[in-house]
Amino acid sequence: MKTMIRPAFRAIKQHSPDKPVLIFVSSHCQTRLTALDLIGCLADEKNPRQWLHMQESEMEAVTAGLEDLNLKHTCSFGIGVYHAGLADKDRRTIKELFVNHKIQILITTSNLAWGVNVPAHLVIIKGTEYYDSKTKRYIDIPITDVLQMMGRAGRPQYDTQGVAVILVHDIKKDFYKKCLIEPFPVESALLKVLPENLNAEVVAGTISSKQDCLDYMTGTYMFRRLYKNPTYYCLDVVNPENVNKFLSRIVEKALLDLETTSCISIGEDNQTINTTVLGRIASDYYLSHLTVGLFNDKLSSNSSQQDLLKILSDVHEYAELPVRDNEDEQNAELAKLCPYKVNQHTLDSPHTKAHLLFQAHFSRLSLPSSFYHTDTKSVLDQAIRILQAMLDVAADRGWLETALRIQQLVQMVIQGRWIHTSVLILPHLDLPHIPALKRICNTNHTPSLLELIFSVGGKMEKLSKELSDDLEPTKMEEVFDALVSLLLVPLEVTLDGLVPDTSCISNRPVELNSRLLDSDWLQVVCNQEYTVNIKVSQIPTTFKRRNDRRYAFAPKFPEPKEEGWCFVLGSVEQKELWALKRSGPLWWAKSTQQLSFAVPSNPGRFVVVLYILSDSYIGLDQQYYLHLEAVKVKDNMGPYIRSFDDLSEVQIVSETYKGWMEEDSHPSWE
Repeated sequence: MKTMIRPAFRAIKQHSPDKPVLIFVSSHCQTRLTALDLIGCLADEKNPRQWLHMQESEMEAVTAGLEDLNLKHTCSFGIGVYHAGLADKDRRTIKELFVNHKIQILITTSNLAWGVNVPAHLVIIKGTEYYDSKTKRYIDIPITDVLQMMGRAGRPQYDTQGVAVILVHDIKKDFYKKCLIEPFPVESALLKVLPENLNAEVVAGTISSKQDCLDYMTGTYMFRRLYKNPTYYCLDVVNPENVNKFLSRIVEKALLDLETTSCISIGEDNQTINTTVLGRIASDYYLSHLTVGLFNDKLSSNSSQQDLLKILSDVHEYAELPVRDNEDEQNAELAKLCPYKVNQHTLDSPHTKAHLLFQAHFSRLSLPSSFYHTDTKSVLDQAIRILQAMLDVAADRGWLETALRIQQLVQMVIQGRWIHTSVLILPHLDLPHIPALKRICNTNHTPSLLELIFSVGGKMEKLSKELSDDLEPTKMEEVFDALVSLLLVPLEVTLDGLVPDTSCISNRPVELNSRLLDSDWLQVVCNQEYTVNIKVSQIPTTFKRRNDRRYAFAPKFPEPKEEGWCFVLGSVEQKELWALKRSGPLWWAKSTQQLSFAVPSNPGRFVVVLYILSDSYIGLDQQYYLHLEAVKVKDNMGPYIRSFDDLSEVQIVSETYKGWMEEDSHPSWE
């Protein structure tokens, strides 16, 4: 890379001495080193700031707002640096300076060739290889990316001509010359993701047998290219027999992979293919079959928070997370600050890095470099759908404790806090306001969101009395608006099939072994299915409303997050999850959620717990208890029909409804 500096400098002087120049390099580090080396080349020039096309005083005013120190230095010489590791504000400033021709040189990474939509007269590709951390070696940049970089030179609406200079090893010059003159064929990448494609088709019902798989393959682009360029797909001789054997082999391998990860099941005839719950989950959430296979192997009924975080970090979706040169050393320093220990022998693993980034996000640690901020955003962007898939797996297995911990992990990801945190997540409130909040709640510990909500009681005066000295009136209104909007109000909780009411449902804590009055227990019939209806709503608010949709207050999450809820029904005593349902925002209108469960076959008393869990806030979860007594069918249990064989001779058991048959208003059971 050092030897390419002088040729690059000469190319700028020869082809574009005063027009925009775009230089592509292979890594973030090379953008900085290339910029500094070019500044060194300018030292021999009469005008070392010949690439700066604005007054130095104006540039100093612009660079004062930049966060990156190296960027401030290079911009003063008319050289900008652009890569994913920069802050958003810095990237916007540099791009604006280059587009407006205030700086002449822009150095960027090759993987941003598709995203940097800026014109240039000269494009220099400084090397056609990049380091792949997964294979631990340098590999060629895809030729399509090289063509995309070259296409940035000489845009028609900006210039009449353009120049592209490729700096490459001598042995590859003929290859790139040929690619520029002759059309380059586009090959299929289906084989890399064939298991995921077949699984999606099985779930959709398109494929139900191995023969369907072969028929599906013959309709793909890969099948067409197989005859045109067989060596690319490792096929030696092209004839119908060899092609059939090749397709059968790759299909068998893909199906074996899916069966190993429990995404599909093969029938006894060794031909029929059936989907499974894991296969549907992988298809619904666009996950690799390896990820749901990991859930199948590692999740258990008593997985701890630490276990779940390790499983989340080990999913296949994080296998491509970049681990750059010397980042294993930075990972080792970061690991010392994290509460959960990681394997010291895998510090160069993308999964270990993902594990550390999650812990740093929850602990709000300072990251070693700006590249880690970009990687954290990449990790968090995928975490929610992965955790939702993990929750579905736990719910399918009936694991109550694991499901609740997964939902807590979702809250941690959104809020960037550990679940045991004592800091309230509200706008404009920070650690200095904790004493005032304690006084509002009349407590010695940091209050939870629910405690603060109930203490304020919907009255602005209680909040302003303690915080008026610290917050402006407008900020106080935002805090109050956000606070009251967080409360989820169950308007009514009923159980279908019971008479006359369900008054024992309450949110008061109850010990499972505590003594209750006989009137507190509702009788239900063994082996019958019942439905719990929950009518809920939230207090309408204008806080964080965008396009008539309310978003959660999550300052540490990279994207706007729409608030959601999860309703879980289960038995704490048996540690079983009976029903789970997700819901979006509930503030817009009243919503009714329904959860069904089956009564055990053995008579006896049991407690059903209803959890209402937020997916965005910590400390806002609620639980309600339903005390039920399973009994056998009796004659005096209410409006239950003993026999229903002949509609003309319906025998009514309940005396309460016997009069219905004699009234004109109810002539029949229609």
